[in-house]
Amino acid sequence: MLRVGVLASGGGTNLQAIIDACEGGLIHAEVAVVVSDNERAYALSRARTHGIAAHFVDASDKEEHERRIDELFRDAGVELAVGAGYMRILSPWFIRRWYGRLINIHPALLPSFKGLDGQGQALAYGVKLTGCTTHFMDEETDHGPIILQAAVRVKEGDTRDTLAERILKVEHQILPRSIDLFEKKRLVIEGRRVKILPGDTWLGTHQYPDVFYSEGY
Repeated sequence: MLRVGVLASGGGTNLQAIIDACEGGLIHAEVAVVVSDNERAYALSRARTHGIAAHFVDASDKEEHERRIDELFRDAGVELAVGAGYMRILSPWFIRRWYGRLINIHPALLPSFKGLDGQGQALAYGVKLTGCTTHFMDEETDHGPIILQAAVRVKEGDTRDTLAERILKVEHQILPRSIDLFEKKRLVIEGRRVKILPGDTWLGTHQYPDVFYSEGY
């Protein structure tokens, strides 16, 4: 099984989606360790409930924080590191050590609405479609090669929270699927593009009718 290390700062719903996909046999992976920069993050409680090693790592010293994460991941035999609501920008040092084995989920259709509150940014801008993106991390924020995207309609009367809730449900699909594609060695980075090799699909089994999923899902 692919051993996954997860970085999370908050409630950990994306972490839970990964755990559920692993335990349900949807993906051939296991969460080996969870690390948070927030001692009170509910993500840590979720991990412990499932018998997963969970660590708070103080981030007051950024260099030491990342060295400790790297140590914890390597000690746990992590093969893929996943940012699942991790609210800190990783340094070039960490990115280089894990490049090609480090993915992130962002609540917008990159390259639009990078940074914090992609959902609120999209609503304020007045777009008709937004969504979520998984990508390999590189040394620029919300910039690395894109793995999967899914488009979600912005509805009349949406608030930031109602839109974010619908996007989050789709995040819970494309993040486990991205891990699945990595485990199956179907992801090939070619410059800025990620080529997804032929294989199975989750369309028709794990999809919402009003969401448009990118090729490879």
